[in-house]
Amino acid sequence: MIQIVRVEQAVGQALAHDITEIRPGEFKGPAFKKGYVVKQNDINKLIKLGKNHLYIIKGETDLLHEDEAAEALATALCGDGVYWKDQPREGKICLLAEREGLFKVNVDALNRFNEFGEVMCATKHTYSVVKKDDQVGATRAIPLLIGRSMIDDAVRTAKDCGGILTTLPMRSVKAGVLITGNEVYDGHIEDKFESIIRKKVEALNGTIMDVVFLPDDDERIAEAAHKLIEHGADILITTGGMSVDPDDRTRFGLQKAGAEGLLYGAAVLPGAMFMIAHLKNVPVLGIPACGLFAAATVFDLIYPRVLAGETITRKDIARLGHGGMCLKCKICNFPNCSFGKSN
Repeated sequence: MIQIVRVEQAVGQALAHDITEIRPGEFKGPAFKKGYVVKQNDINKLIKLGKNHLYIIKGETDLLHEDEAAEALATALCGDGVYWKDQPREGKICLLAEREGLFKVNVDALNRFNEFGEVMCATKHTYSVVKKDDQVGATRAIPLLIGRSMIDDAVRTAKDCGGILTTLPMRSVKAGVLITGNEVYDGHIEDKFESIIRKKVEALNGTIMDVVFLPDDDERIAEAAHKLIEHGADILITTGGMSVDPDDRTRFGLQKAGAEGLLYGAAVLPGAMFMIAHLKNVPVLGIPACGLFAAATVFDLIYPRVLAGETITRKDIARLGHGGMCLKCKICNFPNCSFGKSN
């Protein structure tokens, strides 16, 4: 069991926990590790560290030490694509991405886990794009000693959903781009969209296989979409023709092509006129004109999820409304900002 003794009486006894030393601006870490057997010449240093009493280990106990508890919690929290490797420090373990991809959190399960109170897990936001070995969260048992039944319940909560934290792999796609609009097609204005789309696609390891410029013509839009898929495009990205003007025909051209599950409109600013559909099982994403002047739009929130194989529903898009307003900062720090943080 664990006993509390005066520091002078701890000589020859094993510490039940780390003793932390803090030297501002120099060092923060364990001066004495859990299990260390206290010696007579340690007494003065322990007192200087503010330790008049210590927890020491005496025989068996039905309580778990914070480090042992943290290991059980970390193992249960980690689903596919998330791992931990380092020994706990003061009962805390860092959780890491096992691969480059899309980090995802079962938010409801995480809330239930944290409601136990004596355990915790803090994470990056769900749907964050991460690199291999990025820290995505951390967990710890809050008390030094915690009941086994509490840990068992928390572990079960995490395991029942297959691990609360996962990292989904994202495809390296070949994108076909449809840029529509008579004003661009006829040469009245210069296209600015192609370079923007290329940058976003290549940033997530994709390539642009072809860019097609089209007038506002349903038949030609439908024909071009089919040709891009026939030539190997595994995602289509369209720009222009997304507003309510009678000349904007992109949605109608895709419907003519046979696009299914078309969703138009999103509770996000910028990006309210966003479109998503599927044509021959190939995702089709429509970027409204805001993509020309806004560094981040709804496209940047949805595109990584499509690469990770998620099927986007109307409910998914509706949930983006909470946090879906860009604050138009003078210097854009996306994704390190509140934009798109819906959960």
